[in-house]
Amino acid sequence: MSHEIEIVIPPGKKKERLDVFLTHHVENATRNKVQRAIEKGMVLVDGKTVRSSHQVSPGETIHITLPKSPPQKAAPENIPLDILYEDDELLVVNKPAGMVTHPAHGNYSGTLVNALLYHCNHLPTLNDATRPGIVHRLDKDTSGVMVIAKTDFAHAQLAKQFSDRTTSREYWAVVWGTFHEKQGLIEAELGRSKSDRKKMAVVKEGKHAATEYSVIEQFEYLSLVRLKLQTGRTHQIRVHLAHVNHPVFGDPTYNGRHIVAGPGTSKQKAEVQQLLKLISRQALHAKTLGFVHPKTHREMSFDSNLPADISSVLAGLKNP
Repeated sequence: MSHEIEIVIPPGKKKERLDVFLTHHVENATRNKVQRAIEKGMVLVDGKTVRSSHQVSPGETIHITLPKSPPQKAAPENIPLDILYEDDELLVVNKPAGMVTHPAHGNYSGTLVNALLYHCNHLPTLNDATRPGIVHRLDKDTSGVMVIAKTDFAHAQLAKQFSDRTTSREYWAVVWGTFHEKQGLIEAELGRSKSDRKKMAVVKEGKHAATEYSVIEQFEYLSLVRLKLQTGRTHQIRVHLAHVNHPVFGDPTYNGRHIVAGPGTSKQKAEVQQLLKLISRQALHAKTLGFVHPKTHREMSFDSNLPADISSVLAGLKNP
């Protein structure tokens, strides 16, 4: 089994070694792995094999064939969980920032699944052995509420609710800039970035994506906003907000750690740097989750408090 990646070097790209470029632009790549793939002829530049030292240039097309690793079974690990609710069919947890949802390349331990397996002993594997019980996911550095299935029946029922968009989810985020319209809809097609496979981007041939926003509170150069997803694309909220020039504050991937709006004086810039020191990730939190219980058919809703880092940023904005 293998999968293929194609990258077109964008205009204006400075020359760089092929192995270095691919290490930075292919998900889960290491320089060792990249060099081995180049040596085996699994990397072609404009249809030809080249050396690792080849200097990539604008306009070149890189074609990569990578073997797919067989799925690995996750192992139980004694990791504390913040459980909001639990019964025989499901449990609801408040995932902390920094925790990966399920094992994947580079993260085979310390994930939410490893913690769940220790807590529950057994979880349904309708997805695969590395994602037992996982119905939906949050990015590693996005905190907030998640529901986990404990039985095959619950998994199937909950998965259908997410697929049919009958669940209710609300995210809160601190973002750059202030808004003229206090509520609105961001619509833009999303797909893999052609220049960086580790990122998503707004692309013409991408999948339809729509994000609702409403402003909760505005400050001098940052805003606290409420977000709802009409679709569920990878990194959707982060990419959409960056696309409309309101990147999530602190987001290292989508321009959230650069001054985007507001601060003009040296004093204000110093204040921003102090706020950035309070949070090392995107200020994005999955605050609420609502769904119908698969067995009792009772409507359930859960809310979680903002984590300490986001609360600290807001406190700093209110009391500079």
